Amino acid sequence: MKTIKDLFIIYRHGLAGIYDAPEIESLTLMVTTELLNLTKATIKAFPERELSATQQEDANLLLSQLITGRPLQYILGYTEFYGLKILVTPATLIPRPETEELVEWVLSSVSHDCNLNILDIGTGSGCIAISLKKNLPGASVSGLDISVDALKTAKENALLNNVEVNFIETDILNINSEINIPKSDIIISNPPYVTLEDKRQMHTNVTDFEPHTALFVPEDDPLLFYRAIADFALLNLTDNGLLFFEINESLGKETIDLLGSKGFKNIELRQDMSGRDRMIKAYLAL
Repeated sequence: MKTIKDLFIIYRHGLAGIYDAPEIESLTLMVTTELLNLTKATIKAFPERELSATQQEDANLLLSQLITGRPLQYILGYTEFYGLKILVTPATLIPRPETEELVEWVLSSVSHDCNLNILDIGTGSGCIAISLKKNLPGASVSGLDISVDALKTAKENALLNNVEVNFIETDILNINSEINIPKSDIIISNPPYVTLEDKRQMHTNVTDFEPHTALFVPEDDPLLFYRAIADFALLNLTDNGLLFFEINESLGKETIDLLGSKGFKNIELRQDMSGRDRMIKAYLAL
């Protein structure tokens, strides 16, 4: 019978050349917690624990899919985001740890007992909107997206996490004038910002499997969505409202200049845990 230790060795050999060593370790740990229904601490403490024949078979099946480059989150159908279980499909981006940092920045910037109106633009799986609602239960939270399939998953995630979020189907580049979108105290967005140059440096498990409409922007207009969202925010943020963005790490100055040119104040650029320019906060004083 194979043990947990054996499984880590098998995955290390099977995924070599596809992922680096830390990623393989992390993926194997996720697979093992899923298959054995054990905590990560237990798995690390008992590497000689044996797998059943069914567990070995399932582990081999998962490995064969991982070798194709398909992200584990899509294989399992879920991921964890800000302590919540979030369902993901090929219609939604897989939430990233740096987006958790953006959520944390929002939560540390507001009073938790205020009745805020919050809008998440390009909500995808709904992970940002849902985690904000979970931690700000008094807030009215909406999530906007162009993708019907993404919104279907977002609604399932709101139900799964027992929160009420208003999901809106529209294109931020061409908003349906018939849709009533309430004025917001906070607008937050992780919009498409990956250029073709960036794409060349990305792992194929992102470029081959994650939704391109949620990732890529024209090479000649990489701030397309930031401009549209900033213009929308000028009309739809309340006085002293806050705008939060996740950004392309190589376009921090350009994004700041864009917001400054439109009249936003106190623009703050923040780095993520890896030291990359990844987040911006700005005020709108009417």
